Amino acid sequence: MHTSQSRNANSGQHAYSKDIPCRLVVLSLDQLYPHQSYVRHQLSVSASKLSALTELGEGAFQQPVMVTQKGTVIDGYARWELARRQGRQALLCLEYDLTDEESLCWLIRTHRPSKGFNGYCRTLLALDLEPALRSRARANQQIAGKQKASSDLTEAQKLDVRSEIAAVANVSTGNVTKAKQVVTHADPAIREATKSGEILVHKAWQFSCLSHHRQREKLEELRSCKGVGLVSRKLIQKHVSKMIHKQLIPETLNDVLKAFIPARISELDSIVVSEIDAPGRIAYFTKNAIGILNFKEDPECETANY
Repeated sequence: MHTSQSRNANSGQHAYSKDIPCRLVVLSLDQLYPHQSYVRHQLSVSASKLSALTELGEGAFQQPVMVTQKGTVIDGYARWELARRQGRQALLCLEYDLTDEESLCWLIRTHRPSKGFNGYCRTLLALDLEPALRSRARANQQIAGKQKASSDLTEAQKLDVRSEIAAVANVSTGNVTKAKQVVTHADPAIREATKSGEILVHKAWQFSCLSHHRQREKLEELRSCKGVGLVSRKLIQKHVSKMIHKQLIPETLNDVLKAFIPARISELDSIVVSEIDAPGRIAYFTKNAIGILNFKEDPECETANY
């Protein structure tokens, strides 16, 4: 059995090739291995994808898993993981004769957005191609008779290497630079949040300029805002129409301002303000904020949300 796909051996992008033979085989799960880059960057199949695959029953295993001749899994990680969880003994596989570099390119290309990996994850994998691409660029230097004694690349060549990495990962060259910054300077919690898609690489790059402690604080602030927004939209929108006027203590923001004791104005700095997407013109206070404003005692929370 042969494939009808194409390879570009000179560009470093290594698209699929009609010249690469493949065969349909049945391999035991013990004969299959994750790609070393997949392990290095601690990638995994999402619970939602596994759940969706489980619902297909036997239909989940109709398509073969794509592997190299060494048993390295290229495409089909979710099916492989599901098979292991279900205690299956073997899987139908499509085996290709690929080099390590080609198998990494194929791994990235078969996991573009609709397949599971986000842009940051694809870039992490594609950055593992950088040494080979740089080596190829230096070889081209020597062939051209330029800078024979130098191991440094020109700025144009560095840009070309970055462009090839971006092309393989299907991201912009700017995101390649940002991803490298995140890998080098971001706190582990930020890197994990970016891999999972919780935050975008641009936001992670912005955070990476801060100290690790401040990065974690920023991540918690972001999570808090997202959590408040989600809960508020579900709860406030559900109940706001049922609330009677006397439940809003005090009745208006003017009453809040009039209730302040001048000597305690400095305590306003302890009340955090955040925005929620809810209908109407209503300010919601936590119990602790109400306590600070002298409307209630025995506070239980630490922030106020408007």
